[in-house]
Amino acid sequence: MRNLVTAMLVVVGVIHLLPLSGVLGSGRLATLYGLSFSEPNLAILMRHRAVLFGLLGIFFIFAAFRPVFQTVAFMAGFVSVVSFLLLAWSVGGYNAEVARVCMADTAALACLVVGGAAHAYVQRRS
Repeated sequence: MRNLVTAMLVVVGVIHLLPLSGVLGSGRLATLYGLSFSEPNLAILMRHRAVLFGLLGIFFIFAAFRPVFQTVAFMAGFVSVVSFLLLAWSVGGYNAEVARVCMADTAALACLVVGGAAHAYVQRRS
């Protein structure tokens, strides 16, 4: 069961690391999201977002191997993924690239549900 918790947090971590490549510039952001990031302010904000996702992804992978941080990691993961999915659902009209992000976050949510349930089971047995 502990291995399942670890595996699910690693998968969620990798999903959150994928946008990190956006820090490389507007061209990479355009590939990720299918939008133009030629406006400097938007490029700065989105590149910073990429860094924050990288930090979150690293934290998930770190927590995967440090049980003391796993509860916080699952909470952060749920907030990250569910907030994005709710925003996408409430706004709608997004492009194919953002739909791909929604699919990735849906997969991350499934991993969080499975991993969170396994984590709760392990916690109760301890």
